[in-house]
Amino acid sequence: MEGASRPLIGDCLDITGIRWGLDAAEAVLKLRALIGSGDFDTYWALHLTREHNRIYLTPEQHNYELTA
Repeated sequence: MEGASRPLIGDCLDITGIRWGLDAAEAVLKLRALIGSGDFDTYWALHLTREHNRIYLTPEQHNYELTA
């Protein structure tokens, strides 16, 4: 496992002059892992569905009350 992860991390994060924050580095590594495993298309379809549901109203939302 360690041998397989070294190129994944090294190729992406060891670029001269670039500073990575922990959140950004983790996000990039997760995407690289999804692409490498072949699961990116499945993940992206799920991501788009969740974003659509988060942004657009559902038919039941007219029954919701606003809270502070």
